[in-house]
Amino acid sequence: MAAKDIFHTSVKIALQKENWVITDDPLRLEVGGTKFEIDLGAKSLLAAERQGKKIGVEIKSFLGESPLTDYHVALGQFLNYRLALEISQPDRILYLAIPVRTYESFFQREFAQLSVEIPN
Repeated sequence: MAAKDIFHTSVKIALQKENWVITDDPLRLEVGGTKFEIDLGAKSLLAAERQGKKIGVEIKSFLGESPLTDYHVALGQFLNYRLALEISQPDRILYLAIPVRTYESFFQREFAQLSVEIPN
């Protein structure tokens, strides 16, 4: 089992405050002989627009020396987890939880925006 990210508990509490029920901590999958552990699995039971919605949340702190290196690691992991979910739990949407400062300082850059853009 991998170590939990420094912000794991904060993200979990934030999801619960938004009426998400944590179903898995971690969310374990096995696809094609490979085991995966996504930090959290959750489902919503309350809000009408989220009725029955299921999500997976991978948490990344971006505390390394290089935001670009942290980004490469997070993006690679995210893409692998997204594929695993598409195969094993296609009704679950994957999210990446990152600190606000990382979102504002790195994810708003043109390169980051282009690299995560979903093609039509």
